[in-house]
Amino acid sequence: MSDDDLTSALRAAVGGDEAAFAVIWRALQPAVLRYLRVVCGDAAEDVASETWLQAARDLSTFTGDATAFRVWLFRIARHRGIDEGRRAWRRREEVREQVEPIAGQPVRDVVHEVVERSGTEWALDVISSLPRDQAEAVMLRAVAGLDVAATAAVLGKRPGAVRIAAMRGLRRLADHPQVRQRREPAGGLSGTRLEGA
Repeated sequence: MSDDDLTSALRAAVGGDEAAFAVIWRALQPAVLRYLRVVCGDAAEDVASETWLQAARDLSTFTGDATAFRVWLFRIARHRGIDEGRRAWRRREEVREQVEPIAGQPVRDVVHEVVERSGTEWALDVISSLPRDQAEAVMLRAVAGLDVAATAAVLGKRPGAVRIAAMRGLRRLADHPQVRQRREPAGGLSGTRLEGA
């Protein structure tokens, strides 16, 4: 969705148009969810719901364009993610030793779904392995599509600090063993040429 279309939907949503709010949600929810997956792991869907509830509740007070809205929304998401981290730390749930199948869904179907989604999940897991400041900078710049100034506003940092965190994060990702392994051609024949080919 272009920024012009998002701004039009945003103006209508601020005026109370529920269909316009749904358009905004469909456009930005995937990026919010991916960002939160890095910030708060398995609680991402719950935190995304809290984020959108707060955004819907406070939308009438919002002023600005599409870029300002993204900054506003991801700042809400970040704060809800931080709150979730605090709650999780306080409750320290017991880890289950055994995985229970999803009710009504055969185990084979669950495995198939996991395999199909492993690309995105794998990428988010690798990004989550970065130091938090680098992971957030990479997610906001690459996934949410925010520029340096907007990312700095979400994170409450200077633009220079955001540039450095994103650069360091991208360098770490490039050197990550799993990333390097996926980049190598099958069979470890990188840089070699087969005779007769």
